[in-house]
Amino acid sequence: MDMTVERVLEIATDSVTLINDVNTNGASSEYLPEGLSQSEVNNVVQRNVFHLETILAYDGSSTKPDVAGSSADKSSYTAAITTGKNYITANSG
Repeated sequence: MDMTVERVLEIATDSVTLINDVNTNGASSEYLPEGLSQSEVNNVVQRNVFHLETILAYDGSSTKPDVAGSSADKSSYTAAITTGKNYITANSG
């Protein structure tokens, strides 16, 4: 299947969902395995933030679609990046 901007963003929605749920429920998020330490939760959130930042930077080179140049609404993805970074900052010790 060829990757389109729409398909890439559809897949990235999983990261948005995870970040938002962890922000609300912390380590009790249904998207995390039980028993994670706060540091481990922060690492999961950071990986998902990085994933979203990477996808939003796709510029059409190589085999990646031009997500960066697309007019698709990316506000939920950029909001999740901000939410994830704020969560990590608030929960780092």
